Amino acid sequence: MNRVLNREDAVLILVDIQARLVPAIDKELYARSLKNFKIAIEAAGTLGLPILLTEQYPKGLGRTVPEVLQALEGRDYRLIEKMTFSCARDEGFLAVVAKTGRRQVVIAGMETHVCVYQTSVDLVNAGYDVFVLDDAVSSRFPHNYQSGIAALRDAGAAVVSTETAVFQLMKVAGTPEFKKISSLLR
Repeated sequence: MNRVLNREDAVLILVDIQARLVPAIDKELYARSLKNFKIAIEAAGTLGLPILLTEQYPKGLGRTVPEVLQALEGRDYRLIEKMTFSCARDEGFLAVVAKTGRRQVVIAGMETHVCVYQTSVDLVNAGYDVFVLDDAVSSRFPHNYQSGIAALRDAGAAVVSTETAVFQLMKVAGTPEFKKISSLLR
C-alpha cells in the first residue's frame, strides 16, 4: 500500500450521508463529520479528484443531506444508489471506481462500523489503497465509531484526519490551491 496520497491517483467517496440516518447518529460525531465532509469536498474539487456519492436504499433512508448536496453544487460528481452495505458489493460501483483510473480511495461517510468499514475492507481486498478520514466518519454510538476505526486499521486501511489527507494531496504551500483550501482549515 502506498501510504502517501497523490492527487493524480485519488478519488473521494462519500458514503451514505443520508437525511434519515442523521437523527440516529451521535450528535458530536456528526457535527464534526459534517464540517469535514465540506472540507473534503472543497479540497477534492479544487485539486481535481473525482467524487463519488453513494446512497443506501434512498427510498427508506432518504436522500443525501442538504448541506452535502450544497457543498457538491456545481461540482462534477457521480451518484450511485445501492442496497448493499459495502459500496464495493454493488454491481456497478467497482466499475465506476475502475473507470476513474485511480488506485487510491479517500472515504468519508456513515456509518463507520457498517458501510464505511465494509466498503473499505472490500476495496483493500480489491487492491486499492484506502484512506479513511477519521474525523469525517460517524456512527450512532461512540463505541461503534471507535471499534469501526480500530477494525479499519486492522483491515489495512490508512486512518487519517481530513487535514492530514488534504495536506498530503496538496504537497506544497504557496499555491492558489493551498490558499483556498488552507483557509477552510483555520
